[in-house]
Amino acid sequence: MNKDNYCVIMAGGVGARFWPMSRTMRPKQFIDILGTGETLIQQTFRRFSVVCPPENIFVVTHENYREQVLEQLPAILPDHVLCEPVRRNTAPCIAYASHKIAKLNPNANIVVAPSDHIILKEEVFTNTIKTALAAASENSWLITLGIMPSRPDTGYGYIQFDDSKTYGPNGQVRKVKTFTEKPHYDLAVSFLQSGDFLWNSGIFIWSVKNILKAFEEHLAEVNSIFRDGASSYFTAGENEYIQQAYTICKSISIDYGVMEKADNVYVIPSDFGWSDLGTWGSLYEARNKNDEMNAIVGDSVVAFDTRNCIVTMPNGKVALIQGLDNYIVVDDQDVLLICRRSDEQNIRDYVDAVREKKGDKYV
Repeated sequence: MNKDNYCVIMAGGVGARFWPMSRTMRPKQFIDILGTGETLIQQTFRRFSVVCPPENIFVVTHENYREQVLEQLPAILPDHVLCEPVRRNTAPCIAYASHKIAKLNPNANIVVAPSDHIILKEEVFTNTIKTALAAASENSWLITLGIMPSRPDTGYGYIQFDDSKTYGPNGQVRKVKTFTEKPHYDLAVSFLQSGDFLWNSGIFIWSVKNILKAFEEHLAEVNSIFRDGASSYFTAGENEYIQQAYTICKSISIDYGVMEKADNVYVIPSDFGWSDLGTWGSLYEARNKNDEMNAIVGDSVVAFDTRNCIVTMPNGKVALIQGLDNYIVVDDQDVLLICRRSDEQNIRDYVDAVREKKGDKYV
């Protein structure tokens, strides 16, 4: 295993669209949302332990979740859990982690990935990451993984690549032409028909020296904040510095701040059974389904005349469901959600209504 390979897992999101399973103090990355016996962050950590040493894995999370990370990932080093006092999107957390890794190993190659993705074809995924890390170590490329689209989904960002030129082993690496954020339906249809667009997975691979060079060129203000804190990293003064740094650091995504501006961005078209698990609908697609196309987690659910539903119940709790079609049914501790699948885009509004009427206890 290459000792220069590192991984940064981003695990600071709230996952409000998965309420009530995902709560402010227990977001979806810390939940066994698929009923497999592993939480999403545990799956992610295990997946990357195959491509880099466990001691080279870092997690960036909100400070409220530090203990959950340490509890669920006993193999992680405590000073590799980077705690943000406030959320500032993906560019600041990547800059923070990159400067910290650079202090340890200036020859590091890094893969950055969210903590809450589903990967069904893990061997294919591992081989793709290894290919990308090798390419990043030998070139000045900023690499992202693009997912072969299966439908004109308007919830994903899209990457257009240059199909006339191929690079890397077996020609797997393509030059990126454009990024497009969440297009309207007709545009998404045209992207699919063109054959040169991919879904943006939000997984990135680069050498530490090249991503820091890109930060210096395209996000100098953010870069300087975390560069100036290098002397405090891995010391007792790190937390104090980071608390101050995040108060002055702007909120910006790595896509908008760096990837859309740099001219050395490449993509590897990929198909490894990926889902970003952003909605109950995407979870329905990922879960196993019975003959009535119900995706059920819970060992005591009895369903009559019910189809196309996603149901989550605690083991041991008997739930009799009759006459539902295309519904979300979730029983989680002190909250029960029954909602049409077609209305899941309104869940954020429902959560706001619960907060207004019942306070923060239930969200």
